[in-house]
Amino acid sequence: MPSVSKVFVAKVVVFAACAAALLTFPSWAANPYILSAGIVVLSYAVLSTSWNFVGGFTGYISLGHAAWFGLGAYGTALLITKMELSSFVAWAVAGVLVAIFAIPVGWAALRVRGASFVIVSIALVLIMLLVFQSWSDFTGGSNGLVVPRPFPDMLRPEHHETFFYLFAALLAVTLLCWWLIDRSRFGMGLKAIREDEDKAEALGIPTYSYKLVVYVVSAFFTALGGGMYALWFGDLDPVFQFSILIGSYMVLMALLGGVRQLYGPLLGALIVGTALEYFKLEFGDTQFHLVATGLLLGVVVLFMPDGIIPAGMKLVDRFTPERSSIREMTAAQLLERDEEETSERADRHTAATGAATPERTKR
Repeated sequence: MPSVSKVFVAKVVVFAACAAALLTFPSWAANPYILSAGIVVLSYAVLSTSWNFVGGFTGYISLGHAAWFGLGAYGTALLITKMELSSFVAWAVAGVLVAIFAIPVGWAALRVRGASFVIVSIALVLIMLLVFQSWSDFTGGSNGLVVPRPFPDMLRPEHHETFFYLFAALLAVTLLCWWLIDRSRFGMGLKAIREDEDKAEALGIPTYSYKLVVYVVSAFFTALGGGMYALWFGDLDPVFQFSILIGSYMVLMALLGGVRQLYGPLLGALIVGTALEYFKLEFGDTQFHLVATGLLLGVVVLFMPDGIIPAGMKLVDRFTPERSSIREMTAAQLLERDEEETSERADRHTAATGAATPERTKR
């Protein structure tokens, strides 16, 4: 079997095994807490993959995606409590409204690059935090906002299991969208922006429009992740919903797995999300999990700047025998090739002789 086919089969087997483990997780989770931790990890996977639309394709580092997470959560909750929409209709409408709001924000923010863009993204989160804390008559402020449960008759274990599969479905759609963009002409333009934006613009790529479109797509999926979290958790607080830490976790997870890889943010979410839940369980309300997160980020930047998946691929290539540049052929294939070459030479000779005959006749 050719090596390419073996690699493809290996990828299919790994994907099938991971999908089976994910879909059967609720059945072998030891207790409702473990299942709820799995939901948290899935929510992180959705958020980091959503962030990767901007970070992975354009190379723009945004620490302000917590703004879209919080707006999606509060938008869903307010549409349910104030407008009396059904839970999942409010969730979808909130995602669309956040995407619309992201257009003017992206139009302004994407005019700058580098550190300036990072500062603008952080400012957006802080503005949203101040607005939702101060507007207590509408948002509940620091007292929080309770979101009605979409399945009020379900017991807590059933509620967790249902939302586990809802988050898994949202993650699948987000990954599919990223995969489609990655293989499209639009995705090629975004990658050109990531490599060298000035050269991409000189080649005729509408860089600003491309960045704005992918920024809105990223905000839309992040808002859907926030809205799903609101429906599941049921209690919102501006300090948590609009936290810089949420945006930092998205960046760390994507960088850890590999921003240029489809499953990079997913792997990063699995590692970081599990570690965060463990540290919070073991060390309670201490800030040890922040110290561990900072150390992990430092290790990634220093030793695996491209992420775990690219580093693992390089390691595998190092121990894989180099492919020969000479094509290996069987004796039968060599004989067939020689016969074809002999036949082609004979045809060329015949054609050349036929073309030269009239000239000789004229002479």
